[in-house]
Amino acid sequence: MDRSQEIIRTSWIGIAANALLAGFKAAVGVLASSVAIVMDAVNNLSDALSSVITIVGTKLSQRPADRKHPFGFGRIEYFSAIIIAVIVLSAGITSLIESVKKIFDPTKPEYTTVTLVVIVVAIVVKLILGQYVKKKGEQLKSDALIASGSDALFDAVITLATLISAGVMLLWGVSLDGILGALISLVIIKAGIEMLASPINELLGTSISAELTNQIKKEVSDFEGVHGVYDLILHNYGPDVKIGSLHINVYDTMSAHDIHGLTRRISTQMYEKHGIIMTIGVYAIATGKNRRAELQSKVMQALAAHKEIVQVHGFYYTEKDKYLSVDVVPDISVYDDAAFIRQLTAELQPLAPDSQVVIVVDHNYSE
Repeated sequence: MDRSQEIIRTSWIGIAANALLAGFKAAVGVLASSVAIVMDAVNNLSDALSSVITIVGTKLSQRPADRKHPFGFGRIEYFSAIIIAVIVLSAGITSLIESVKKIFDPTKPEYTTVTLVVIVVAIVVKLILGQYVKKKGEQLKSDALIASGSDALFDAVITLATLISAGVMLLWGVSLDGILGALISLVIIKAGIEMLASPINELLGTSISAELTNQIKKEVSDFEGVHGVYDLILHNYGPDVKIGSLHINVYDTMSAHDIHGLTRRISTQMYEKHGIIMTIGVYAIATGKNRRAELQSKVMQALAAHKEIVQVHGFYYTEKDKYLSVDVVPDISVYDDAAFIRQLTAELQPLAPDSQVVIVVDHNYSE
């Protein structure tokens, strides 16, 4: 079973659990002649909406790529998560408004044995369902499932708070319904905002995790002939499609045929292991005893003396065209790239007085 099938299967379990709970409540409501319980059963059917949205979003995300969408429709999953997060956020805001009303106008709850049984069953079912769906979402890295599971858990917490406040009211005559409801509503609103953050960040383009960055760099560095990995960039087009690029250092004595074979092996491994469509660029390391190798050594030493530079790569020099360039990655203390380039250019120009010196400022796109 692949990832999409597992997400759909988990969502169907959520729909089934809500349907069974709704059926149980409806049956009890009819037998007890309680309109409130019957209406609560209808509300449980609406709780299945987040699971339905997850299924629809997952199926739409599986549509094959077309000319207008060459990278597929994987990002639809992020929209599904956003919709569910908005539902949770709306529920939190609505609950907060109702809770504040109860603080100023408390009402004495009236519970029967039947209603208490229904509430306890609902809490247990929602807690189990929420934990299961959320855990599956974390395993499958599905923001929609995580949001759906959190929605079920919040339902359970709200119901539990209502039950506790009712018990306190019946035993000691103190109304905590509004206060507890308001506090829990604020937690739900905060969680809803956090749920929105993850899929929105994916759509905007979030940074690559340090763990994945280090793993990719290590794997690529392990290839024979690679003497450095730089400029790693990844773009997500859904959980299953990633487009990326990186540069590798190779000796300038390596033939085009060998470079072709090396980059082909790297890109194949990146796709097979990580699902990344990777483009490999090449930087040539000057070898031997010549003007290029001498300049490379001097430039690297000069730039290494700068504490604000965390990485130097991409050295290139051609005596024929009188052109020298090098890439630097500064730390966060450098905020004016233009001024920094002018400073480094002035420092390096004496090393190649007859050449155009170009400094390229790169940035770190991983965490």
